[in-house]
Amino acid sequence: MSMLKVVEVLAESNKSFEDAAQNAVNQASESVRNIKSIYIKDMNAAIENNKIVSYRVNAKISFLIEGQSLGG
Repeated sequence: MSMLKVVEVLAESNKSFEDAAQNAVNQASESVRNIKSIYIKDMNAAIENNKIVSYRVNAKISFLIEGQSLGG
């Protein structure tokens, strides 16, 4: 059986929610290897002068524990 760990990451972008999600993966990959999936737990946006200025995600990043392989 494979074992995965999960880290929770907060990330943002001034472009889109998709870009914020990619930033979460990029941020996690600085300290974690073998990332397998991302789950967006929450999304929100900051508003200034009736315009969205920042997209934010709270994401859970799953990664394979060293020495494990997917599929058993």
